[in-house]
Amino acid sequence: MSLLYPRLLTEQARHLYEEYRDLPITELGERVSYAHPSAVYVATGGDRVSAARLKELRRAVVELASRAGFPDTSDRARNSEFDLRLAALLHSETGMVPAEAASRDVWAFLALVVLPDVAYWRYPQPPRDRVLGTDLTRHVFGRLWWRAQLVRSSDNADPYSALHILGEAAFDQIYARRAALGGSPHMVRAILRVWNSLDLMGLNERDTLRDFLKRLLRLAPFVLFDGVEDDALDEELRAVAQESIDAQRTPSTSPTEARFRSVELCAGAGAQALGLELAGFDPLLLIDSKADACFTIDLNRPAWDVVCMDVVQFRADMRPDIAGIDLLSGGLPRVKSPATVGRVEDEEERRVLRAAVDLACSIKPKAILLENVPDLVASPAFEADRAWIEKELIRAGYRSSWRVLNASGFGVPQNRSSGFLIALREPHFSRFRWPEGSSTSPPTVGEVLGPSMSSRGWPGAEQWIKNADRIAPALVGGSDRRGGADLGPTGSKKAWATLGVNGNSLGDEPPGSEFPPDDHPKLTVEQTALVQSFPASWGFSGGKTSRYRQIGHAMPPPLATAVGLAIAAALRS
Repeated sequence: MSLLYPRLLTEQARHLYEEYRDLPITELGERVSYAHPSAVYVATGGDRVSAARLKELRRAVVELASRAGFPDTSDRARNSEFDLRLAALLHSETGMVPAEAASRDVWAFLALVVLPDVAYWRYPQPPRDRVLGTDLTRHVFGRLWWRAQLVRSSDNADPYSALHILGEAAFDQIYARRAALGGSPHMVRAILRVWNSLDLMGLNERDTLRDFLKRLLRLAPFVLFDGVEDDALDEELRAVAQESIDAQRTPSTSPTEARFRSVELCAGAGAQALGLELAGFDPLLLIDSKADACFTIDLNRPAWDVVCMDVVQFRADMRPDIAGIDLLSGGLPRVKSPATVGRVEDEEERRVLRAAVDLACSIKPKAILLENVPDLVASPAFEADRAWIEKELIRAGYRSSWRVLNASGFGVPQNRSSGFLIALREPHFSRFRWPEGSSTSPPTVGEVLGPSMSSRGWPGAEQWIKNADRIAPALVGGSDRRGGADLGPTGSKKAWATLGVNGNSLGDEPPGSEFPPDDHPKLTVEQTALVQSFPASWGFSGGKTSRYRQIGHAMPPPLATAVGLAIAAALRS
């Protein structure tokens, strides 16, 4: 019979997460408990885990952590070994079944009640998903249980030996970012068996693995992997892996114009990377801390290498292959006025800004592109921010330029201004020219949304299209610190109302034949994506609010393309 664990529900878990973020490890150790007044159990089969069992689990975890330096020190090598040992321990000793381990509230209880000191030692000042379990592929403990679940082989003397075959980032490519493959333990074990038998001498292991998974994804619609016996599946995978090895060892001779390599920070739904792709930049790596955003990129560009982690936690030495890339780009979280410095709502944004500049100076790309609020570029209130950024870049050998660009000048049906920082080394900087906006007017909201507003027979569609004869206000709303999906504060909603749009919330579908002809319809998530100039084929992962946040936070791809073409021209000239 499986064991049932207490579940710490979201509201209380968030409260503890915020309370614990800045506490020292010793004080967190004093908060350890084996019960919580807000914890609940589900009414399913199984025995409730006892306090004695939880105490024994904590003792075993702390013993492993102590070998890795807990509570005072840690390093990358010892953390990796700790994770491997802990994965096997959690899976073998917790007595959970997959249904129980799929509950984020269970892992929130373990991270915040039973093991808060270990959780915050392993990930100091962690992002929410590391302890709250909003994305189990990133939870400090939950991700390890699931890795062990997928690789465990009861036929081996060491059932968890396959955990050592690949590091977490590589395993993440298989499981968290390649759901068509990683959802099957049968398939994961076969990949690990085959991978462990390959001769990769002289090859970049990460590039070869990525190519291998791309080829497997192309087969996924045609092969029922779970229906193939082990030997036959291994043979099939080994043949595909050999194709990847041969491709990596055979240099390309196609005489096409040289393309550039880039790394994207805070990649979001991939809008900026998509625009830069059209300008000639192929992303070697994309990083974002939001699971739904990572899944969105993977949904649309499965060949792109996406890592779901906080940029602040990322270090250049985690990916030696990105040193000396052509472009480091990022649409960073919107920094607030310096008057808010020191407030909780501003600290995270400024940490990310600092981390992005530090990474740029460490990776040393040929060019840097960072996008943020216009005030960071133009307002005297941000003069100190611009000064320290420029100082760091000059020290690293870059010259920089700032500019505010409006997306409407580049064919986007929206009055949306963004602030940009471009930095390049010489001789490229002297050759860089900011893109000029088009003299042609962008399409109106009616032109862009007319087909979808008419798609379900709304009798008011024709008149609505005529009245929506201007570009849209900037898409706002969907902030992580606000409520659900709407079109922003009162002023924004009033602006949308003049275009015949109800901005109080988003709709599930365009207006139908029964919708009053003179009423104001709500926009759907897909329609807001069109206003942001995403391709109509670009899908989004997550619930309505999450999908809208991804869209609202994005840089319109045509604007990214324009800036990218200017950078590419400077690099090629």
